[in-house]
Amino acid sequence: MGASGLSSETGYVLPLRWTEPGPIEELAAYLRGIRAEVGEILVVDGSPPPHFEAHAQALRGVARHLRPDRDLRFAMGKVNGVLTGVRACRRERIVLADDDVRYDAEALRRAVTLLDGAELVRPQNFFDELPWHARWDTARTLLNRVFTGDSDFPVGDFPGTLAVRRSALLATGGYDGDALFENLELMRTIRAAGGRVATPLDLYVARRPPSAAHFRGQRVRQAYDDFAIPARLGFFLAALPLVGAVLARCARRNRPRGGIARLAIAAVGVSSVAELGRRRAGGSSRFPATSSLLAPAWVLERSLCAWLAVGARLRGGVRYGDARLRLAATRARLLRRRYASTSDGGSCGTATAAPLAARKPSAL
Repeated sequence: MGASGLSSETGYVLPLRWTEPGPIEELAAYLRGIRAEVGEILVVDGSPPPHFEAHAQALRGVARHLRPDRDLRFAMGKVNGVLTGVRACRRERIVLADDDVRYDAEALRRAVTLLDGAELVRPQNFFDELPWHARWDTARTLLNRVFTGDSDFPVGDFPGTLAVRRSALLATGGYDGDALFENLELMRTIRAAGGRVATPLDLYVARRPPSAAHFRGQRVRQAYDDFAIPARLGFFLAALPLVGAVLARCARRNRPRGGIARLAIAAVGVSSVAELGRRRAGGSSRFPATSSLLAPAWVLERSLCAWLAVGARLRGGVRYGDARLRLAATRARLLRRRYASTSDGGSCGTATAAPLAARKPSAL
């Protein structure tokens, strides 16, 4: 299929919910710039009325601007927007993207082309600007590019954008928007229903970094995501106690140099793993070397936040808006069991599951 045929078959769905005025003119300019690559752009906007009207004016002639469907009332407003957009889109190949994602034409074409052999494509994000907190958070990306701890998706970061076949997602009956780790929930749902998930580590898509204040506010919430991947959570919960045990032992023996040497070796090991992730699939041109050096400190920070996430779990879940969410993501085996019982072959292309509201899964 030629480029023009591929673009006419492609939709771009962007869920949006801003409670404060945001850079809507810049977002509109970005969407205007990719219009030649897609046949349809939908912005599903859950913003309060004054902002919704301002967005409608800025997006006029650029995108279809609509409200989330009223029957979708998940805690994660992004999922309400995604599912509304998928329902409304008239194209089979759909790119789902957060409002801070910035595709170029080449990456957009490749993501859509890869849907020839998969039901879902998982690109890799990188920050196109590098304030200190973006360099810090990139350490997480680099480590994930080596090992995530998840048996179904062992390598690759969890991006703010995915490409999906509309028929495959509709066939699942939707995915759980009360799961905090919503992109992993979507990936697991497609896979459990028999879909193929492609993770091209060399498909890079730019992302705008958040503000430093927003970054700080997300630390415990992002650590809570690891309840969806027990092996990963266990590693981070162990990191700080191990450091403390090494230092305490050396203090008792009056050998501080020995403890420092052991921790330095461990830090070099973590940095080396991150550097391996940075260099994989040409990543050194996208990710800064400083993020590899920051990886040991990031691990300690995530360990602290993991313990804070455990505290949140004991209080009923992590705070999200005015509520607490307990579910990080549905266990893969529960999803596989669900789709095995709703289809003969478990194929994304043919299985039709009951609507999600009628079959809420058990929490992890």
